[in-house]
Amino acid sequence: MVWWGMRSNTVLLAALMSCAAAMLNMPLAGAAPATDDRGYVDSSARCADTAVAYGHTAGSRVAICEGPDDTLEYRGVRLRDGAKLVVPAKRSDDGAFVVENAGITYLVTAKSLVIAEGERVIREEPMVDFHQPGAPKAPPPTSTTPLPPPLPAEAGG
Repeated sequence: MVWWGMRSNTVLLAALMSCAAAMLNMPLAGAAPATDDRGYVDSSARCADTAVAYGHTAGSRVAICEGPDDTLEYRGVRLRDGAKLVVPAKRSDDGAFVVENAGITYLVTAKSLVIAEGERVIREEPMVDFHQPGAPKAPPPTSTTPLPPPLPAEAGG
């Protein structure tokens, strides 16, 4: 009886260790895709030269690329089936990127990817992550709350 209990514990421990090892080799579900200054590595949402902006939603990856003649190009990929779209893009006055293709408009902002047909929104996908490599960085926030008096170790003495 004792032998069987030890054997079943050993089998259970081996099974748990096997599952743990397998889980360590699985990619994290929420892990961000690999990027660099040209967009998404190993993706259609990657620029040949310069990425003006790139981002991803739960269902898409997009990159806005700038060509040598200052033209913009939209490079998007739908994640569920790998469908890709590479077409010219324009920058709107408010800094968004607009793409027109076969009666469908794609609007790319730091907040979302909006896909519309005329005035009807087909889908709006919130951005999970968005980058504008050449954009100036905002200064760090400053606090108006006064600092407390120095701690004894900071008083210098």
